[in-house]
Amino acid sequence: MQISNPARLRRGVAVVMFLLAAPSVQAANWLMLQGTEAPNATAETVLWGFLQPQYSLTDGTRLDATTPFGGQLAVFNTIAPDLKTESQFQIQRARIGVRGQNFLLNSKVNYFILGEFGNNGITTGDGGGARLTDASVTLNYIPGVRVRTGLFKYPGSEEGYQAIHVFDYINFTNVTDSLLLERFFDRDGTPGCTVLLGGTAATCANNQNGPVGAFRDIGVQLFDAFTFGQFELSYAFMLGNGNGINRGDNDGDKDKYYYLSGEWVLGGEGPRREGLKCYVWNQDGSRKIVTGGTGTQGFGGTGTAGVASKFDRSRIGTGLTFRKSIFRAGAEYIKADGMIFDGTDGGAVPGALNNIVGPGSAYATFNIAPVDKADGYYVDFGIDVMPGRLELDIRYDSLNRRTNAPAFERKFDTLTLGAQWFFDRKNRVTLNYEFRDAEAPGLPATDVANKVLNAIDNRISLQLTSIF
Repeated sequence: MQISNPARLRRGVAVVMFLLAAPSVQAANWLMLQGTEAPNATAETVLWGFLQPQYSLTDGTRLDATTPFGGQLAVFNTIAPDLKTESQFQIQRARIGVRGQNFLLNSKVNYFILGEFGNNGITTGDGGGARLTDASVTLNYIPGVRVRTGLFKYPGSEEGYQAIHVFDYINFTNVTDSLLLERFFDRDGTPGCTVLLGGTAATCANNQNGPVGAFRDIGVQLFDAFTFGQFELSYAFMLGNGNGINRGDNDGDKDKYYYLSGEWVLGGEGPRREGLKCYVWNQDGSRKIVTGGTGTQGFGGTGTAGVASKFDRSRIGTGLTFRKSIFRAGAEYIKADGMIFDGTDGGAVPGALNNIVGPGSAYATFNIAPVDKADGYYVDFGIDVMPGRLELDIRYDSLNRRTNAPAFERKFDTLTLGAQWFFDRKNRVTLNYEFRDAEAPGLPATDVANKVLNAIDNRISLQLTSIF
């Protein structure tokens, strides 16, 4: 089922209006939940973790025969992170770690360590395998200014900031996945890597040079939260490398992260605390990447090398979350400038050979637009129809990618219907069905770009979450 433009617009407006009309909204303070421990409430060492086995399926639609990679499997119809098939069982996440306070018998020092052993973008990048995702220490000596240092989630978008094991959906929204779940590459992906100049599938794909950023960085953060009756005000400022998980700085510039939230607390505590929260955030930094050049230089062939340059990368967003009784809702708008992830050539799996015979024969690559812009939003709503057992969810998200020029703009819209069945507080199964649609709005329907995007399938996913 594909969503037509009028229907997509009506659904988006309807969901927004429903959220605004909701009478009574997930309002956790992730800044404090993931950075501190309550005094004398936690043992010196607490072992914890979770498992998420998952199954995902699309129809496996191939690209239109009249497009450059016609007849091949579309990359957006494959299952991440392997991008090899349209259906797959996998251990999406398997994380284990320790956290606590009373470090060296000092309750003012908290620590947090976590490792990933599942099959995802963290473990399948260049040199993939099990990786350390978090390793931080928080010092609580200065009233109003806590200091956290090490590797941890940077303050930002609610969808990326929240703890993934209590995330209400299986897949991230288009806007979060494309603009915030950062991939790191050596080159921008252009010009294409050609067969005649010695390119091969293995060397031309421009694959990631490491794991996804996973909304994390290495650095130091100043933060705290202040309570005024039922109102809680939180702030954070972080300085980080801006180069992903457990890697040093590669461009000499540091990323800056700013975060401010205010919440009217309605009751409860922890990740499902009730309240209405509004927040704003900003990220600002730079990235080094090779652009230009000709042929396959840098991919094992011939040609000119291109130039390694630094480009600005900024992200900004604002949103709200709400939880009260059996109702939960949220909405967020995100804007991006610079270093826009631009998918693959012709929508093909990276390394795939096109169907052009002769000089135009080339391999598909991952691409980055260093100086373009993008924006998007999502809204979602959930209701416990059987409190403590069954929650029904609906989410609508939209991404406008590369908005600087109509010829390159791509629009992605997804309506997700979800259900969560809770066996108990720590074990649940989640089912999602995603109605997905994509288009090149600045080009005719008969253009190659729209023929490629017409191949996008709906997707169904089933996931078990077990926390220990």
